[in-house]
Amino acid sequence: MIRVPILIGEHWLHPEVEQTGPVHNPATAEVIGRAPLCGAAEVDQAVAEAQRAFASWGSTPPPKRARVLFRYRELLEAHFEEISRLIATENGKTLDEARGDLRRGVEVVEFACGIAHLAKGEHLSRLAEEVDGMTMREPLGVCAGITPFNFPAMVPMWMYPLSIACGNTFVLKPSEKVPLTANRLAELFLEAGLPPGVLNVVHGSREVVDALCTHPGVRAISFVGSSPVARHVYTTACQQGKRVQSAGGAKNVLVVLPDADPEPTIRAVMGSAFGCAGQRCMAGSLLMGVGKAADPLREQMLAAMDKLQLGDPLADPRTGMGPVIDGRARDRLFGAIAEAPGEGLEVARDGRQGIPEKGFFVGPTLLDRTEAQHRVFKEELFGPVLALLRPASLEEAITSFNQLPYGNAATLFTESGTAARHFALQIKCGMVGINLGVPAPMALFAFSGWDQSFYGDLHVQGTEGVMFYTRQKTVLSRWAGGFRHFF
Repeated sequence: MIRVPILIGEHWLHPEVEQTGPVHNPATAEVIGRAPLCGAAEVDQAVAEAQRAFASWGSTPPPKRARVLFRYRELLEAHFEEISRLIATENGKTLDEARGDLRRGVEVVEFACGIAHLAKGEHLSRLAEEVDGMTMREPLGVCAGITPFNFPAMVPMWMYPLSIACGNTFVLKPSEKVPLTANRLAELFLEAGLPPGVLNVVHGSREVVDALCTHPGVRAISFVGSSPVARHVYTTACQQGKRVQSAGGAKNVLVVLPDADPEPTIRAVMGSAFGCAGQRCMAGSLLMGVGKAADPLREQMLAAMDKLQLGDPLADPRTGMGPVIDGRARDRLFGAIAEAPGEGLEVARDGRQGIPEKGFFVGPTLLDRTEAQHRVFKEELFGPVLALLRPASLEEAITSFNQLPYGNAATLFTESGTAARHFALQIKCGMVGINLGVPAPMALFAFSGWDQSFYGDLHVQGTEGVMFYTRQKTVLSRWAGGFRHFF
């Protein structure tokens, strides 16, 4: 049983708290640790340490900050398999998925290593008569990140490496369900030479979230989670005058035209819908077989789902899909499957059947005859439950998707460039894929959800991330009299 500490400055502490939360191995349902459910007092301590550290870190030259990030990147590579196994243990991902989780995070560190270039301003001599103009980007101060359970490495690393590279100090509140990965990532950053207090880690739930959103010492909040909580974080923190980027939930669509190449399409759809047990905001949860594509698509999907092996990712290397995060998530998904026939849906494949006895497993599920009025069309279920729709045309598919309140991702499978261009122009979401299942941008580009999938103006990753974690200063200079004053 691991007693999970918090990081305040350079000290790993075990705070005296009234409650702790269980850390499970979802594949076995075993409780492997207890995380402290901290409160405002621990947030105050963390912010105070971050403020103290900002006095020197904020004025550290960007190339010197980058050197710490370069060392951090090397340590992450050296411990890559160790961290990947830790992710698989506390989250339930397969090892390949865990490696992908960490790899996407390391790519953000690599991007942040270029901060000396990324944070450069602009300059124009002779902006006016004897006036020169220049801009510079400066850090904000103390920033905070609130992250979910589904990507224990990638999502925190969307935030703190770039924020710290920009000269800010940081308080991270990872999900209390997966605290072990976040702690290990922080340990390695300290080992890389990060000064104490630049990164702090506080575990907890809503009390910590609200304390960070309202703390006068926190200048900016980054959040990833469900849409209701994203809205709460955005509203609460904005009311306190903070800068906020708050990513919420999604209902992502996979549209298959009759001309799509079957084998790569099925492979991509399977990965999108059931990768990470469907527990990701980029998961395809709505599958639209357009016209005559629908019936063959259903049969091909069912055949592929039957071959997908469930199990403990660390015990059986043949595992193709792991468990969901905990018993509550499993029971919620079981409930949605049980209610489907009463809503007129056909349970073409039931994920409650043929699952391992131990662990929090839900098998791949396909619900056919879905229409826009059904719950599974409108609500994010966040699990391996795929809803099949049968629009008569591409235009009908686009119109159906565009009525959803989310705006995260959509993918079209086709051999037609005309259809792909039309789809990309008409679909209303921030990330579009053509013939790939998960159109998630890498570190160079922003993760650009729309509508109820994102609250704020500047997204995580890319140059938008640099802009979010810095503020611009404009300097105008006039030296009257010019060159002759030197003689």
